[in-house]
Amino acid sequence: MSHITSKSAYRTLEERLNRFPQGAPPSDTLYKILQILFSEKEASLVAQLPIKPFTPAKAAAIWALPLAEARKVLESLAARCILLDMESNGEIRYILPPPMAGFLEFSMMRTRQDIDQQLLAELFYEYMNVEEDFVKELFFSTETRLGRVFVNESSLDIDNTIHILDFEKASHIIKSAKHIAIGMCYCRHKMEHMGKNCNAPIDDICMTFGNSADALIRHDYARRIEASECLELLHKAYDFNLVQCGENVRNDVSFICNCCGCCCEALVAARKFGNLHPVEATGFLPSLDQASCIGCGKCEKVCQVDVITMAENNGKKIPVIDESICLGCGLCVRACPNKSLILKKTDRKIITPATSVHRVVLMAIEKGMLQELIFDNKALFSHRAMAAILSSILKMPPIKRAMAKDQMKSVYLEKLIGRKDL
Repeated sequence: MSHITSKSAYRTLEERLNRFPQGAPPSDTLYKILQILFSEKEASLVAQLPIKPFTPAKAAAIWALPLAEARKVLESLAARCILLDMESNGEIRYILPPPMAGFLEFSMMRTRQDIDQQLLAELFYEYMNVEEDFVKELFFSTETRLGRVFVNESSLDIDNTIHILDFEKASHIIKSAKHIAIGMCYCRHKMEHMGKNCNAPIDDICMTFGNSADALIRHDYARRIEASECLELLHKAYDFNLVQCGENVRNDVSFICNCCGCCCEALVAARKFGNLHPVEATGFLPSLDQASCIGCGKCEKVCQVDVITMAENNGKKIPVIDESICLGCGLCVRACPNKSLILKKTDRKIITPATSVHRVVLMAIEKGMLQELIFDNKALFSHRAMAAILSSILKMPPIKRAMAKDQMKSVYLEKLIGRKDL
């Protein structure tokens, strides 16, 4: 096996990953990661897979393999959660998830003996924490953000509790989920191998929902729990002053991570590049009553993204909050022993797509990649997938619809958008 041939297989896989809005910038480090997770043959096969969910028969046709052999490959990949297998109308369909939140994370969501997780952690650290191109691409390449922060519900007063919307509450996501999986925190597991993890929980803290959760459970990458236990774990995360970062959608949220500012990619990015807003903030900001503040500094200590500093004011120290980069999570409010901090609703603009499809379409439009979603392997999507994409486009503001039309130059799409604008 020549080095050139091997590199070519993984480069082709990298190109396939980057047909999705959440891609992975090329790097020698990335190729080393892919070589751990995929054999050369698997890399070559996965590189040919469509973006949309597909059946074993579809994979067999693309690969020119007998159906039984294609199933064997698919089952092997799904067993390692590189592909997710989901049942739809009694039929198993597979999908290649994005690298993040996706198969890169899944590789470290349990202790494994089949791969060198120490080496993988070192490569992840190099790729994400040192090189940083992946993190910048993940969090800053589109106006629509992959993740958003959930407000710490225990920090809300009665008025805010009444008026907060359901999709803004982690507790509502948990209570309404069809499947709930709890697993290992990829971020702190990675940092544990590097000797850099904090004392926040690593096991039983990462929350996944819906079909992704069901797949992780079936392949022993997470365990199934009921909503009651998940709510208890949410309060455990509150007790460790962790910030809840989840998928940036209103319906069918697929994950909620309980993040620290020292280990977790989203909050590490927020600490380094806070003015660029790597994750969507909440609709709240803390407000200080200076008269009752005792200057204890507890709010500064619990802030995971270092937006609070203690400063002298009329002979005593008070917290100064950088509202331009504050996430509005409410940890500081919860930590205040004198109730001198309260959360107040703000009027800042927050983009929360309706669904995962809506979010991906928005991100694709903003990156000039809409054609990759509509034209897949040079063939049109199924009617159902095409309908979902067009439905998402037609619900967008006029400017976004115009961007979509300009990218596609499609007579069909132009007529639909024109009809919507009447």
